[in-house]
Amino acid sequence: MVIEILGWLGSVMVILAYALNINKKLSSDSAAYYSLNITGSSLLIVNTLYHNAIPSTMVNVVWVLIAVVAILNKRRPAGDK
Repeated sequence: MVIEILGWLGSVMVILAYALNINKKLSSDSAAYYSLNITGSSLLIVNTLYHNAIPSTMVNVVWVLIAVVAILNKRRPAGDK
C-alpha cells in the first residue's frame, strides 16, 4: 500500500509541475519546479522498481538527471559554462 501511495504522490507532483508551468504559474527555471520534478520522479522510481517496470524506471531516472543537471548549471557563474 505504501508503494502505491508513493507512486500516486509522485505522479501528482510531476503532473502538477507540468500543469503549473504550462499555465504560467510556475517557471521552468524555478526551484519549486525542479523540486516537484525531482521529488515526484524519485517517488515514481521507487514505485516502478517495486513493480519491476524497468522502462518506466529509466524514464524517471533520466527525468531526475535532467533536473539535477539543470540545477547544477543554474548555480554555475555565467563564465564557467
